[in-house]
Amino acid sequence: MRPTTEQEVRDAIADAIRSGATLDIKGGGSKAAIGAPRPEATVLDLSAIAGVVDYDPAELVLTVRPGTPLAEVEALVAERGQRVAFDPFDHGPILGGTAGAATIGGVVAAGVSGSLRLSGGGARDHLLGLRAVSGRGEVFVAGAKVVKNVTGYDLPKLAAGSRGRLFAITEMTLKVLPRAPIAATRAVAGLDPAAAVRLMAAAMGSQAEVGAAAYLPAALNHGQSLTLLRLLGFGPSVAARCRMIETLLGAHGAAVALDGDEDTACWAALRTLAPLAGDTCLWRVNVPPSGAPSVVTALEPLGSRWLFDWAGGLVWIAFDGDAALVRNAATAAGGHAMLIRAPEALRAAVPALHPPAPGVAALEERVRRAFDPAGVFETGRF
Repeated sequence: MRPTTEQEVRDAIADAIRSGATLDIKGGGSKAAIGAPRPEATVLDLSAIAGVVDYDPAELVLTVRPGTPLAEVEALVAERGQRVAFDPFDHGPILGGTAGAATIGGVVAAGVSGSLRLSGGGARDHLLGLRAVSGRGEVFVAGAKVVKNVTGYDLPKLAAGSRGRLFAITEMTLKVLPRAPIAATRAVAGLDPAAAVRLMAAAMGSQAEVGAAAYLPAALNHGQSLTLLRLLGFGPSVAARCRMIETLLGAHGAAVALDGDEDTACWAALRTLAPLAGDTCLWRVNVPPSGAPSVVTALEPLGSRWLFDWAGGLVWIAFDGDAALVRNAATAAGGHAMLIRAPEALRAAVPALHPPAPGVAALEERVRRAFDPAGVFETGRF
């Protein structure tokens, strides 16, 4: 079903409650191949709940409906020299789809961000307010269309990353930021993973205000590893901070400058995970940065390919081996692993989300039942 108004969304949920059906919320479908197959669920397609409600560039605030394509949102704010604050990540290219098919609602509900999340925060940090329909069939409003708002429960933070398991969002208000006019990357070659993580930690702790930090191992970069540090801002500021970073990198080898098109191409490849393209199972592993080297040390001898983003806090791993090996490595490093890309049979057998601790699982269950007591959104996907 494809509702076109909030009332039609409410009616669809009410019908599902009466009939005992389950609803699988869909936007652009760019992430539909994540999680277990769900043939018995009815698709609730929100792509027609689209359009910009209000955009105030001076206040850096955008109110938009969830079915609006991410590409349209990014183009709109770019015309005013701005960008979506949480650097949305598009899963389309890594799941065999096309870039730009994602909707802003799907990206926010998944809570996914690109490399600049390291410095700019995630979707939960920039979702100011929302309207939604709960699994009870009730419309509610949370947050506000202002940056400074301290009233009520902070449900927008709960919405970001809820993955359509609590309610159907029908409108959202986002903070946007000025787009940096200049971007430059400084890199150093030849470091091992542990040395790269130490260097990225030092850079993030410096006064250079690094915007993003990533590491490509030798296997993905023509036989030579590359540690990448990106700086953004106005020209004189970027130039001064690049000199600071070059001094820091100097202790590890000659710094390589990637400016202009080289900088853009480098981070675009990370945005689409081009180095890990293909059909190999893909895992998203979140760990404390210091734990990233131990994860890849455990899995690389078994044939995995991988890279670091978020200064080591995010490890992307392409690996067709036993799922338990990935999850055990992530757990040992103090993190968790999510299965992103896999054949349908494996997705049916292996939960997409890392199994939570019993206490966390009980809390999650209580939250879900508060918003969705009839289990309308319990499709078994995750």
